Amino acid sequence: MTRRALVVRHSGRPEAVAAADDVLRALELAGVEAFAASEDVAPEDLPPFELAVVLGGDGTILRAAELTRGTDVPLLGVNLGHVGFLAEIEPEAVATAVARLTAGDHDVEERATLDVLVVHPDGRTESGWALNEAALEKTDPARMIEVVVEVDGRPLSSFGCDGLVAATATGSTAHAFSAGGPVLWPDVAGTVLVPLAAHSLFARPLVVGPGSVLAIELIDRSPSTAVVTCDGRRQLALDRGARLEVRVSDTPVRFARLTPAPFTTRLVQKFDLPVVGWRGAREDGGR
Repeated sequence: MTRRALVVRHSGRPEAVAAADDVLRALELAGVEAFAASEDVAPEDLPPFELAVVLGGDGTILRAAELTRGTDVPLLGVNLGHVGFLAEIEPEAVATAVARLTAGDHDVEERATLDVLVVHPDGRTESGWALNEAALEKTDPARMIEVVVEVDGRPLSSFGCDGLVAATATGSTAHAFSAGGPVLWPDVAGTVLVPLAAHSLFARPLVVGPGSVLAIELIDRSPSTAVVTCDGRRQLALDRGARLEVRVSDTPVRFARLTPAPFTTRLVQKFDLPVVGWRGAREDGGR
């Protein structure tokens, strides 16, 4: 049976087109039928595939995740962006990486996603999902939104703000981090909630467990309506009186991992953190 691989590239970057050619050649050498697609391809336009290689920054990888979520297909990210937290390799390692991917010489890491539900004042519902975050933000730049935050069916606090970000551990290094939220290691199966420019003494970042349900109600007197954006791509509008619910999903996104480096190493490399002076642990476990 012929094996197929999807190659997703950033459509606006010449270096992504060139790197995609390298990937296609490497897949052909491995006996895998490959086809390239831009990041805006619709899932229904794709034939079945069992491997996926993504060339671009984290935004391109988030788009490709829409094509593989709910399947067993692992994503291999090639970093052509600035930070590339979700990417596994750099462009110069493409040939070796593809050979290992097609040979099954890799681990598969599952990253949690969020299920997002908007309940409108008339009872109508709309749903979405996010790998990084669901960001609720005001639609009127000159006015704030008034919200009530609820955790597990109980009200926690009400305040005015520019918005809130609900993020997975994967997304804790993205929008939530820039807003002052904590970094979560990938195996922390919780959800971060970070208020944006909140007018409240208690509006601090929260981390809740994997079974908790976060809810944000846009109260009737809110000066502005709002919109929730999932991974910077998919939007749902919230009128006054609407309710946003966020919970950990049962459907993860799978990534191909080629190196056993711990998350600490990835964090130091991607953020270029200073570690001068570190001496490491002694063989007896001391310092």
